[in-house]
Formats: sequence, C-alpha cells, structure tokens
Amino acid sequence: MVRDVLGGALAVLGAAGAVASPFRPWYAARLGREYRLSDLFASGGITAAHPNLLWSLFLPFLLAAALTLLGLFARLRTVLVLAGVLALGSAVLWAVRVAQANGDALTVAADGSGLRPGFAGAAGGGALLLLAAGIMTGRVRRAPAPAPVPVPPPPPPVFEDGPAGDGRPPAYGSPGTEGTYGPSRPGPYASPEPEPTTPLPTIRREDR
Repeated sequence: MVRDVLGGALAVLGAAGAVASPFRPWYAARLGREYRLSDLFASGGITAAHPNLLWSLFLPFLLAAALTLLGLFARLRTVLVLAGVLALGSAVLWAVRVAQANGDALTVAADGSGLRPGFAGAAGGGALLLLAAGIMTGRVRRAPAPAPVPVPPPPPPVFEDGPAGDGRPPAYGSPGTEGTYGPSRPGPYASPEPEPTTPLPTIRREDR
C-alpha cells in the first residue's frame, strides 16, 4: 500500500513536469511548443518553423500524461513504463538535435544555445515516471479458486454374519435369535425341520 501511494505521487509529479515542459524554453529562448514535432526526427537539426500546439513538442508529453493517468487508474506498471519511455525518449531525441545544431557539441550555454529548462523538465519527468513504475506493486493477479473435491458416497452398511454365515442379518424367528418383538420360537416357517403333528383318531363305522 505504501509503495503504491509513493509510486503514484512520483508518477503524478513526473507527468506534470513532462506536460509542462513544452511551455518552457528549449533552445535559443524559444518555447518547446514553438518547435515542430518532426524536428525530433529530422536529420537536418532544428528548424525555425512555428507549428500549432498539437503538432509541436507538446504532443508526445500530452500522450505521456494520458498514459500515466491510465496506468494509475488501472494499476498497470507497463503503461507507466511506456509513458516514461515516451517522455524520456523525446528529451533524448531533442538533445541529439541540439548537439547537431551546435556542431556535435552538447552543452548548457548561458546564451541559450545549449540545453534549456524545458529539456530538463521533460527528462526529469520521464525519469520520475520510470521510477514510479519500479516502485509500484501493480495489479495482483489472484489464483483461480480450486475446484470443489467431490465427496465420495458413504460405504454400504456392514451386517454381522447370520446363522448361515452368509453376511446377511439374522431373520426374525430363527432359532437362537431374538427379534424386534420379543424372543423368537421355532415354528414351521423358522425352524429348518417341520414341526411334528399329532394324528387325528380314526372313526370307524362300527363304533357308531
């Protein structure tokens, strides 16, 4: 949390310095917004043309400030790095053009022919943006939640061996067991042998 706050403060300071640098002198008492954007890439050095604001040196630093805001709101360090590279790269390209205009000599001259405060603001702002990107923690990616582990079904009930030793519960009424409704007695359906019966007397016709 502390690193994010410190990095955010440095990023805001860097973006403010970079976007304000075109309104300060860059070379020969001329403001940065008075130089064409193409002067950064032209091999002929610095020209005397006066472009409008959006096509001047103000454009790359405006984009750097917009990328800084996007990186802070989205907490993306890569976007902050891109903003710092854009601001610092524009300042380095300008230093190369100033060196070409001064006969391959890069100095800070009192007469305004060398590097001016506008260049210092752009270079310092880009360096602060890169430092802020290194300090901030950025967005933390959370690991996906693990899939729920299926619960295995409960094991089938295990019964003690019955009288026959086959693993089935004893039946009600079998010999030597007690059922739910009291002690069981051997009968024709529970005993292995049929119960003996008493023969009925034979009635003869002569006895009548």
